[in-house]
Amino acid sequence: MKYWRETLAVAQRILIELLRRRRSLIFWSIFPVSVLLLNGFILAERAKLSIDQAFNIAAPLTLVGAALFFSCLGGTVATIVSEREQQTLKRLFISPLSGTSYFLGIFLAHSCIGIGQAVLIYTISSLFFNASFNGSLILGCLIILLSIAAYVGLGFILGTQLARRTEDVNALIAAFGVPLLMLGGAFIPTFLFPKHLQQIAKFNPIYHMNTAFLKVSANGSEMAEISENFWFLVGFTGLMVLGGWLSYRRMLVVERRL
Repeated sequence: MKYWRETLAVAQRILIELLRRRRSLIFWSIFPVSVLLLNGFILAERAKLSIDQAFNIAAPLTLVGAALFFSCLGGTVATIVSEREQQTLKRLFISPLSGTSYFLGIFLAHSCIGIGQAVLIYTISSLFFNASFNGSLILGCLIILLSIAAYVGLGFILGTQLARRTEDVNALIAAFGVPLLMLGGAFIPTFLFPKHLQQIAKFNPIYHMNTAFLKVSANGSEMAEISENFWFLVGFTGLMVLGGWLSYRRMLVVERRL
């Protein structure tokens, strides 16, 4: 119960701070909606699909490939850098709060943000463009949670090892994120890629996130049909969470010395 209470307290503090900075909350809502509209209308035109078919494809790609990437990975990096600049970690060392609770609290906070974006994207898609979620809701939620965990874990790695100032956040996201998003099919579905790019994309974890969630959401696929993508995502998520935890522990050792 101690860890649970501390985790909730950390997540609550991050979410309250986000609510106070309303501009960030508004931008995190505008971004997925704008990408959803662009993806949907471009697909309808270029792939010769009906509007509802286009948005059935655009909604999962926008959520997992773009919205969660920037909110969960970029948000985690920004949170860690901000906490270090504000000396919050120094205060952590003299408080009864455990490092495990702090790690889980950041994960929980960004999970709430990701779930909110999922509700926003699918609400708009269904109300205005007749899109729907056709597969197993449990399997879809599992893919979303695995994607969030992978992004948050990677965010801890980048935020603790490579980012030292707030200015570094945008550079990191631009350098690592945008090419991976493009190659993963977040903005252009991979079935429109040239053959050689489709082969390269299979080494991109975002491709497997997008493909698994797209098949479940748009096609109603079951576990057997997405097993290759799903287990790749499970392995990648495990590595990112482990790497994020080790990077976080290493950062605490460094911060104690300063």
